[in-house]
Amino acid sequence: MSSESMRTRGMSTAADQAKGRGGRVSKRSGNACTRCRKQKIKCSGSQPCEACKKRKLSCEFDERDQKILVTRGYLLDLQKQIASLRQREGADYITPGSLDTSHDAPRIEADPDSSSFADEDTQPLPSIADPEMADQTAISRAKLDSWASGLTNPLSTGPSKFMTSAEGRTYYLGTSSNWSFSRRVLSLAHEHVYNSPVSTSNLLFDGSAYDLGWDGSRNLPNLETPSLPNLDHAIYLINTVKFHCSQVFHLFDEDSFMKYLYEFYTEPTLQMNTGGLKYIHLLIILAFGKALVGNNCQGKRPPGSEYFVKALQLLPSIHVLFAKPILATEILCCIALYFQCLDFRHSAHNFIGQAISMALGQGMHTDMPQHDLGEELVERSRKAWWTAYVLDREMTSLMGLPQSIHDDDVHPTLPSFAGSAHRVSALHMQIRFAQTIAAINRGVYGVDGRLNKKFLLSTKEVLASVAGLADELHQKFPMQTEKTINGLSRTAGYLHLLYHQCIVLATRPLLFCFLKIRFESPETFSDALNSSQTVWNLIKMCIDSSLQMINILGLLQSHGLLEKFLPFDLESLFISSLNLILALVLDSRFLDSECPWRQTSYLIFNEMVASGNLIAEFRLAELQQLDDMLRRLPPSSRSIQSNIDPDLVNPSSSQGIQGSTEAPPSTEVAQDDNLRAIPCMDDYTDIWLTTAQIIDMANSIANSDTEWVSHTMSEHDIW
Repeated sequence: MSSESMRTRGMSTAADQAKGRGGRVSKRSGNACTRCRKQKIKCSGSQPCEACKKRKLSCEFDERDQKILVTRGYLLDLQKQIASLRQREGADYITPGSLDTSHDAPRIEADPDSSSFADEDTQPLPSIADPEMADQTAISRAKLDSWASGLTNPLSTGPSKFMTSAEGRTYYLGTSSNWSFSRRVLSLAHEHVYNSPVSTSNLLFDGSAYDLGWDGSRNLPNLETPSLPNLDHAIYLINTVKFHCSQVFHLFDEDSFMKYLYEFYTEPTLQMNTGGLKYIHLLIILAFGKALVGNNCQGKRPPGSEYFVKALQLLPSIHVLFAKPILATEILCCIALYFQCLDFRHSAHNFIGQAISMALGQGMHTDMPQHDLGEELVERSRKAWWTAYVLDREMTSLMGLPQSIHDDDVHPTLPSFAGSAHRVSALHMQIRFAQTIAAINRGVYGVDGRLNKKFLLSTKEVLASVAGLADELHQKFPMQTEKTINGLSRTAGYLHLLYHQCIVLATRPLLFCFLKIRFESPETFSDALNSSQTVWNLIKMCIDSSLQMINILGLLQSHGLLEKFLPFDLESLFISSLNLILALVLDSRFLDSECPWRQTSYLIFNEMVASGNLIAEFRLAELQQLDDMLRRLPPSSRSIQSNIDPDLVNPSSSQGIQGSTEAPPSTEVAQDDNLRAIPCMDDYTDIWLTTAQIIDMANSIANSDTEWVSHTMSEHDIW
């Protein structure tokens, strides 16, 4: 008889003897029922136990808490099986669905003949769905009782939100969309202050800032060809695109693209007459170049738009594009990004969706074998895929829509970038942020994440995943210029903004929640805000990350690295300024009055507006409209009793909306003043919270917080 059988038989015999004595045991049972375990009293271990039977209560045992005896060899066998399963798929390529977030995880090489992944800067890609993260998630949920973690939000099945423009077109307000969030806030504030719906005539809607001068028809009798720049000017424009875009996105393959450029200028008339995808690609890159160096718009038409429109007119049907899938994917990514720059968000999302479909059809999401397809083709495919992937994640989040693909279906390794470890690390970090954004959209803004108990559960999991990125971002991509030899990096600025956007995206719903409570119950608002330390901490995280984004942008501006055409800097500036305006309405203690973030924000807005960015002009006007409305609010009553840790509050803060001596700076600021001393530029410290602090913040979310949030959401009909 085996030792396992003897042990089991021995346990059964002991249990039978206990039952023979009337179900009583001489010592505490190893398996206690749920009620006895919670009350920390002795449990007989029988079913039902003596304590529950005496009180005539239901007696339940949690099988997960049951203690069993197994051999060490059994545990070792299980560990070997898990290790074997993880290595089976991950030995040859990086799979986001099975990646390890551990800092001690072994590195995975992209190719046996390549050393690009052997560099110390390269680590495996993380995944929100990887086994280790799943274990951490299970532990986090286990700390909350099963009743709370299993609840779903009854408000999530309610009607969706829409808004109609002055032209009569109805737009869907996506859940995680920055644009939609600002519309919700403007509508809520206007209805409370003026008791009437907000007028949409002066608000920015999709595609309303710019006019391409084309109705989309390809059957026009005279499709004129725009005058192209000479060869030297074209090279300058292409290099401009490389500097502004190619550090974080792959928009064209430089070798093949430059080869075609020289061929084109050898016989330009012939190349234009024959057309083709390469000519279309050239037109779009030239359009980007003109827009990136241009200082003024031609009315409502951005510089270079004539090249972009011509490219769209020549763009063939999708079945023709699939004849050259890699080039077509690059072209579709370029079109999507250009549309996003012009705030044609729906068009951008549509074209990036086509790029993803094109790449999927070509198998770019898989581990393409180099020995069969060739190193050059596989390298280019990987660059095109990850660019489409990242843009799809970001644009989908900005639209507030569900993600189109799941990370478990994505298998390609990272490109080697000719051995550039810095480029590989940057893309590695970029992908991790894209995965985090997707996790936030699924968890915090999904059906089960709309501001109920599961909102805090999802936020807790997201913060745990973000925490793993903080130290690595700080070490590999520092923002402080004294820590770098080559000066401030635009790539570092982009990645740090993404980091803080993830935090803001995960915690921002609480701002809207308490703004509504502030309007509906001003007399008890302060009591509600001060009743939960965890909720206060989350709002403070959102506000601090918003401040950091403005400081990052100010730092980039002072170094001449501010992006005025690409949409990412403006998106960060707009949503962070909006959050800070709301913070002053909720509680002036959230902000330090000695940091004049308004001046920094408005100076950056002014520079963008002066460069001809019409979208920045609209958004600045919307922020001023919101600020003016909120200044009309009466002061909220401050509760005497507060459960908030005073160490988290700025006692000297007095920069409230009410009675503030700081008026919004005028938009009429001289351009020469923009590059002078920018306020708070020395305040940025790379990462405002360490990994340990963010993890502590996530672990502080407890049952009482989820209960409180659920009650508050139901009472005030939030979202």
